Amino acid sequence: MTTPPASQPPAAMVVPAFFVKQRITLMVNRYEILAADPDGTEGQLLALAEQKRMKLKEEVVFYSDATKSRAVFSFKARQRLDVRAEHDVYDEHGVALGMFRKQFGASLLRSTWDLSVPGLEAVGRERRPVIAVLRRVWDLIPYLGDVWVPFVFHFDFVDTATGATVLVSERQKAVRDRYSVTVPDPRVDFRVAACMAVALDALQSR
Repeated sequence: MTTPPASQPPAAMVVPAFFVKQRITLMVNRYEILAADPDGTEGQLLALAEQKRMKLKEEVVFYSDATKSRAVFSFKARQRLDVRAEHDVYDEHGVALGMFRKQFGASLLRSTWDLSVPGLEAVGRERRPVIAVLRRVWDLIPYLGDVWVPFVFHFDFVDTATGATVLVSERQKAVRDRYSVTVPDPRVDFRVAACMAVALDALQSR
């Protein structure tokens, strides 16, 4: 088991592995966050996220279950319609847990994100630069850019101080977007990890 540095205790909620599944509906993009059972199969629903379209400030709310009766965490952009926008992660009481932002310049060729939580600064990049370029070419082709992307891409986040891996999101081969997420660093709160994992899909084209 990975242990955090002595100066920084584990996050309040630690989930070392989970899955993210996207379901597209008429008005919203819906994401299911599912526990990863010890045998690697999908377990119980941990949270349900919804991304409303056409909002001036990007915001995604995560609910405890499919009834959507209780919002348990969320992330929201600080700026309006800005590809460089910083996104804050909040718990159900509105307390900030961390933040993330896309590095616009670096992402022109290879998507790159900054992730920050108490006691940790991390940077995440697409694992395979060649796939990153192919995805961009696909997006520029008329009509093809609006349909399912056939490329499987992964993100690796590392501690900027030590280079150690802190979060990994791997896209699975499926018609609908499905991701396997591992969080080897217990300083990364599950709610921040879930927000980051959903953002890698929901905001990837921004």
